[in-house]
Amino acid sequence: MSADAGATSALARFRAEYGAHRAAEGRAHTGAELLALPYLAAGPLARQWAVRARSFDAFVRLVLVPAARDARARPLRLLDVGAGNGWLSYRAALAGAHAMAVDFRDDEVDGLGAAAAYVRALDAARGGEGGRAVGRMTRVAASFDALPVADGSFDVVVFNAALHYAVDLTAVLWEARRVLRAGGRLVVLDSPFYARDAAGAAMVAEKRRDAAARFGDRADALMALPFVEYLTRERLEHASAEIGLVWRRHRVRYPLWYEARPLVAWLRRRRPPSRFDLWVGADEHPTNVRN
Repeated sequence: MSADAGATSALARFRAEYGAHRAAEGRAHTGAELLALPYLAAGPLARQWAVRARSFDAFVRLVLVPAARDARARPLRLLDVGAGNGWLSYRAALAGAHAMAVDFRDDEVDGLGAAAAYVRALDAARGGEGGRAVGRMTRVAASFDALPVADGSFDVVVFNAALHYAVDLTAVLWEARRVLRAGGRLVVLDSPFYARDAAGAAMVAEKRRDAAARFGDRADALMALPFVEYLTRERLEHASAEIGLVWRRHRVRYPLWYEARPLVAWLRRRRPPSRFDLWVGADEHPTNVRN
């Protein structure tokens, strides 16, 4: 088997086993629960979604609203990379944007297959009384490093809890920059950032050590691909250096229990935890093209 064939096989196994793992975690949201995301009020995952809702609110306030204003007479064009079930694209379309949800999973657990409910809801909202200005939502199954869209197509490209699944961080950022229009914004949302690389490396070591207990028979498939797993400011800036992206971190006010995690970790003599926050990249060289 060639190296390329082996990588393709590992990716296919990961895709199948990851969907099964997500289903086992209870992430196959449906009905009113699906339409409520990220504002999930009850259930075992409500606490996690409360964190993601804070990230999304910051994204809307600091990126989406200003970008829509800059777009003026035309609808904002947004690319949602690592979209999962498409909840962010749905929210953006409700606000009038034309959103494309991209993910390499198309299953109905929380992959693009589950987003069919959002497409139906948008169609209903668009056809309702009052002529509501609802945007569009499309779904495309593709990988991060080979986006099937033209150069300069989007005002905003957002990695939605996804950038830490990159294998080649620089290549993925180049591809995202390629499809971003001049003056657009590249956003990293809900990926784990560490203040120091050592803390991130310790997290990865723990994950590998505990993989069998955490993932069971799926452990080999879920740990086979060499994802970057975590980010630091230095990692992000190093991967972006040739692209000319300059990053700004916007600290998000998360629930008290989340903000208290560093203190709890220190008291228990554990490694420092990651943070999400909102990272926004702007290109200093909008005409920069990779050779």
